[in-house]
Amino acid sequence: MFADILLAVPLGILLAFTIGPVFFVLLETAITKGFRAAIAFNTGVVTADAAFIAIVYFTTNSLLTEIKDDPRLFLAGGLIMMAYGLLSFIKVKKDFQKDVECKDNISFIRIKKVNYIALFIKGFLLNFINIGVLGFWLGIIVVFGPKLDMEPNRILLFFSSIIIVYFLIDIGKILIAKKLKNRLTAYHIYKIKRVISIILLLFGVFLVCKPFFLNVLSSLKF
Repeated sequence: MFADILLAVPLGILLAFTIGPVFFVLLETAITKGFRAAIAFNTGVVTADAAFIAIVYFTTNSLLTEIKDDPRLFLAGGLIMMAYGLLSFIKVKKDFQKDVECKDNISFIRIKKVNYIALFIKGFLLNFINIGVLGFWLGIIVVFGPKLDMEPNRILLFFSSIIIVYFLIDIGKILIAKKLKNRLTAYHIYKIKRVISIILLLFGVFLVCKPFFLNVLSSLKF
């Protein structure tokens, strides 16, 4: 049992520091909305991971292998992420213009009520539309499942340990990011939000283009 937990710890650390859209949005949420808001967002992310793990475990590997490389899923997920990034980019500017009440003191912003349920859903959907996450969990169960003898209890402990380690490290990231909040003016926060929107847009473009690049690489193989 303890050996299974030790096997999961490095994967939890790897997952926590994987650079992706969720990574950047989590930090942005912690900086702009605070600790509890970031926890709500991250809980949605982890729930999406749990859903992927369940899909991987209860679905045949051959079917999942076909699904995870389906260009239509990359296209759909990429377009959704691109649309979200673009709309966020436009909305951030409008919100900034509304929120800044005094031109001589741009560090003052009206405090808005945080919708934790909406943040949970945002975290879930942002992680779930990234089909690459499905590929990650499929790879994990293909590699480590046989080492766990595909025993349900051991697999549950293994994946739970990965998620817990991942979540705990994310709490540390949230606390570090939250400390920056008091040092940032409204203009700095506005710039951070704009950069995050651009990053999401680029990740969307990457998802849309990924099947094309994979086809090119496969055609180059001799």
